[in-house]
Amino acid sequence: MSTADRRTRTTHSGQALTYAAIGASQADDLMYYPPKGFKPFQARARLGSGDDRFEAAAESILTWGIQRGSGITVENIELPVSSETDYAGLVYDSHGQPIAPREVDEGHVYTEDGTPHVAPGVTAELVVHVFGIRFVAPVRVVSVTTDAHRVGFAYGTLPGHPEIGEESFMVEQHDDGSVWVVIRSFSKPSTWFYRLGTPFVRWQQRKATKQYLRALLPARTP
Repeated sequence: MSTADRRTRTTHSGQALTYAAIGASQADDLMYYPPKGFKPFQARARLGSGDDRFEAAAESILTWGIQRGSGITVENIELPVSSETDYAGLVYDSHGQPIAPREVDEGHVYTEDGTPHVAPGVTAELVVHVFGIRFVAPVRVVSVTTDAHRVGFAYGTLPGHPEIGEESFMVEQHDDGSVWVVIRSFSKPSTWFYRLGTPFVRWQQRKATKQYLRALLPARTP
């Protein structure tokens, strides 16, 4: 990256999230009692069964595969700068209830192309093109789950995102061996401009969710 590129590159590491209910996408009663003023959403799809299917889907989710597989470009990934005051997210139990703060971890994992795995505090820009218009949605990872049968993460919105809220992506393996992907969110338009286009924004959200689900189907993950 040239010096000029570094000067013009947008940084989001010091920005605050644009909402207060951090972690609420994991709440069991989200669909019935979302944060005030927000619209909840949930979608799920079966991906197959077996440990191999679960492990492949989990690896895909933790490397931004569900976003990239749906046609979203993930840009400007920034790792958090570790300090004693860092917010590293929360640890959740099997019912989605926060039980403790997560410790800051400097041992980031990378893919073969050098892309860091999702981790609490990581920021990124999600870029989509709709009717030829480029939309940039800055986000920060607020929690990561890596349990034996449940893997995924949630990110929250940063200034400049078309919406305000949080979205989570989880792969779950049930007792019968079946593997499912579950997407949950709560959101509202971020500005008056996007409020005017609420029907279009909701349509785009449903479209993106279908693409997310297809991104992890067996034909996409070996």
